[in-house]
Amino acid sequence: MLSLRIKQDAIAFELGDDWNQQKVSLLEQKEKIDSEILEQVAAILKIPAEAIRNFDEEKAVNIIANTFQEFHDQSGGINFQPTYNINPIEKWLEALEENKRLNAELLKAKDETIRALERLVGRVTN
Repeated sequence: MLSLRIKQDAIAFELGDDWNQQKVSLLEQKEKIDSEILEQVAAILKIPAEAIRNFDEEKAVNIIANTFQEFHDQSGGINFQPTYNINPIEKWLEALEENKRLNAELLKAKDETIRALERLVGRVTN
């Protein structure tokens, strides 16, 4: 969602029990989103809600294109060659490890929530 590499499942989890991946996918396709939900999603993504409300894809593309063009124009014909090698397989493996770590955190949070609910249910039945 919003190219922040946050999975729809993770957003659905944060939004609550009434949400799932499909519902988040449908939300992404809407032209207009309820203000309360927009605020929740913005908080989950850790970005201001106004950034979502005022997002203009065409302006964003123009800014990126102009920034690249300005950099290219100022380079004076210098051909920049990085002195390091980027290994795509290593980057992919790093992303997999990060994904594993985040999944473990989600599972831990889920387990803690289940334990808290079990304690709560135990208090109610006693």
